[in-house]
Amino acid sequence: MSVLNTIMLEAAGLAKAGGAIGAGIAALGAGVGIGQIGRGAVESIARQPEASGDIRANMILTAAFVEGVALFAVIAGILAIVM
Repeated sequence: MSVLNTIMLEAAGLAKAGGAIGAGIAALGAGVGIGQIGRGAVESIARQPEASGDIRANMILTAAFVEGVALFAVIAGILAIVM
């Protein structure tokens, strides 16, 4: 095997490792982010119970956005592994 082929195989392996690490970090980040959203919502509802419906709706919407971005990042990481 030539040196160029060896370098290309090593680079492909590093790209796969990077994709796996990126997908894992995205999943962990989404979990932490959604936890922070929930914590903030519970604290807000505790301080102002009459606004619980609005706070809950905004919490769900924000958590859905975070989950969507995390899903995109995980799919990008998986595609880096597969390709």
